[in-house]
Amino acid sequence: MRIYLVEDHPIFRHGLRDFIEDESDMEVCGEAEEIGTAWHEILRLEPDLVLVDISLKGRNGLELVKSLSGWKKDLPILVLSTHEESLYAERSIRAGARGYIMKHEATERIIKGLRAVFAGEIYVSPRIASQLLAKTVGKQSTPTIFHEETLSDRELEVFTLFGKGMTTKEISARLNLSPKTIATYRDRIKEKLGIKNSSELIRSAVQWLEGR
Repeated sequence: MRIYLVEDHPIFRHGLRDFIEDESDMEVCGEAEEIGTAWHEILRLEPDLVLVDISLKGRNGLELVKSLSGWKKDLPILVLSTHEESLYAERSIRAGARGYIMKHEATERIIKGLRAVFAGEIYVSPRIASQLLAKTVGKQSTPTIFHEETLSDRELEVFTLFGKGMTTKEISARLNLSPKTIATYRDRIKEKLGIKNSSELIRSAVQWLEGR
């Protein structure tokens, strides 16, 4: 199994590569820390599977997932993230990924997830799997303070970080984006959700997170 890694934290990426290559039937055929390099190398190397983080330098990893799915619909993609599964697992699957796993999970579970998506399975927790099934058959609509589909993947990421108590400056450092760019995302979020000011935005973000 030839795996391509897209992860912008070098120490975590190198450790993950070592764990993967400890498996006799797996190898890391390439790696990148940002979407531009990853896209060109994946097209050139044609790996069997892509493991991608959501929070990458400058852009959201789900943009890469969508592009790769458009290029090769059956390409197995496993999303790895620090974001809670309830926030991004469903979006990842809709974007074209076959699985979603938290970074704090044991390495054994990551390896299990890689094997599952490579075999064509959907790999998420039982709770998320039940939610996806319920939505598929039209028996559930997720209660939220707002219709989250109005937000782009990056806007939802910024909204989530505001809800976790981070400042514009802290979010800027976390996502490797300028404070001005984060401010622009903040203004777009307020406009889309009909929020009047930053205090109301933070309050709404906290309440939304508590309801997940």
